[in-house]
Amino acid sequence: MKIIVRYIVLLVVIASLASIIYGLTIEENEPVPAQKFIGGGTVGLFLVAMPLFLFNESKGKNMKDYMLTKENIKKMQNIDRKNPDTQ
Repeated sequence: MKIIVRYIVLLVVIASLASIIYGLTIEENEPVPAQKFIGGGTVGLFLVAMPLFLFNESKGKNMKDYMLTKENIKKMQNIDRKNPDTQ
């Protein structure tokens, strides 16, 4: 299932980039359709491909590890005290 979603994301990214490039190439001759192609490609990238990618890659990971909580702040402070070379 994970491989299928990767190919879908890749297909959406390629189609979006192709749409943006096509819109940029026809912009001089036909400005109205060009803007639609550029906008559609942008929507494809940011509202379709990115959420699919993030959902696919975050499966099985604990989101609490990536949140800034008091517990994680204490862990980071302890790590900084143990490694003074990083400053």
